[in-house]
Amino acid sequence: MASSNSLEGMTALITGSGGGMGRSHAVLMSERGADIIVHDIKEDGANETAEMVQKNGRKASVLIADVRDVPDFTAKIKAAEKEHGKIDILVNNAGVSGKHRMIEEIDEAIFDEMFGIQVRGAFFATKTVVEGMKQRKSGRIITISSIYAMGGSDFACHYSAAKAALSGFTKSWARELAPYRIQVNAVAPGFVLTGMTQGSNSPDMIKARGEGMPLGRLTTPEDISYAVAWLASPETEMITGQVISPNAGEVIVGY
Repeated sequence: MASSNSLEGMTALITGSGGGMGRSHAVLMSERGADIIVHDIKEDGANETAEMVQKNGRKASVLIADVRDVPDFTAKIKAAEKEHGKIDILVNNAGVSGKHRMIEEIDEAIFDEMFGIQVRGAFFATKTVVEGMKQRKSGRIITISSIYAMGGSDFACHYSAAKAALSGFTKSWARELAPYRIQVNAVAPGFVLTGMTQGSNSPDMIKARGEGMPLGRLTTPEDISYAVAWLASPETEMITGQVISPNAGEVIVGY
């Protein structure tokens, strides 16, 4: 008998899963029985993630695309869906760091990159998988937002705004897609110890931030993946339109 958090028989498309949190999501979800469509813009990382999924005994296919190239990206999603027979779960994970930029440092190219990857990419990935989910009257869409969408930030306003847009999509899509039994939720991490955050913060800053967390340590990619996999599981059939935030108590707000 399958456990209540089993993803057996499901296929998940995880954008930006060639490393970092996306790879962690792919590995954990495959451990729980899901086949994985590994998307990334970098082929080497995507192939490495696919090998990890296969070592867990699950099918993995690799989708290489820039999410900003909508015709190419969506055509490849449809091809992967045809190969797997369906896409049950979409994790909109692909993102880019705000790099602590202040408002005067954000030019048009930087602004467009942020919204193109985070917002445009998530929108068109969702639009593409929704057609099959509607036909089956079943599906899970999980989008990675941020604590900076919840409480703002004193830097990287373009990042905070893009993540807030994703939270807005989540709530609206949940209402729009509820009649089709498609559940839509978001996970809003705090500061997560990944290669991206380590590359843009000093070791001393990372150490101090971890020690200052109410729960006493920084959040890991695996902590976020547990929330993502849970939202994809049968245990959450009555949860939709919610933003949950594994953040070690760094930000505590009511919704």
